[in-house]
Amino acid sequence: MAEELEEPTYELLRDYGSFELRRYASTIQARVQTTGSGRRPSTGGFRRIAGYIFGGNNARASIAMTAPVETWVEDGDEWMAFTMPSSYTLESLPAPVDAGVVLTECEGRDVAVLSFSGRFHQSKSEKLGERLKGVVVEQGLTPTQEPILAVYDGPMTLPFKRRNEILLPVERVSLN
Repeated sequence: MAEELEEPTYELLRDYGSFELRRYASTIQARVQTTGSGRRPSTGGFRRIAGYIFGGNNARASIAMTAPVETWVEDGDEWMAFTMPSSYTLESLPAPVDAGVVLTECEGRDVAVLSFSGRFHQSKSEKLGERLKGVVVEQGLTPTQEPILAVYDGPMTLPFKRRNEILLPVERVSLN
């Protein structure tokens, strides 16, 4: 994505070399659930949330795009989420016209992060997620859910310039 997009704020808690441990601030996400996983459901989910931020809401208001777009699989279904700009509250966001687009307040969280460039696909994301889970557990951290794919750049970005991350939420870390 050529323009500078707002990203969720975080504090770097520790760099383990193979991954970072970050503490993210609370955010609001627009989420949609699609049946199945893979390219087709992801494309449909993206269009639905994009429709919301490009005026598919009760105020017909445009909402700025942010990065990254997050996807994850839960109980066999794929979820996709856009983080809403920090200038909004749950109360100030217009209601989605599409009943399948859900606005959710997300509490701050500690997340292990593995960054990578290039193309992403389901098998690569799964492999990197498993690798991240392994090193996270080796470091004594406890994952609280399955890995999340975070994509920062659009499909027209050259693969070697793409920024992607695998996010693995973990139990809150005590800062002594």
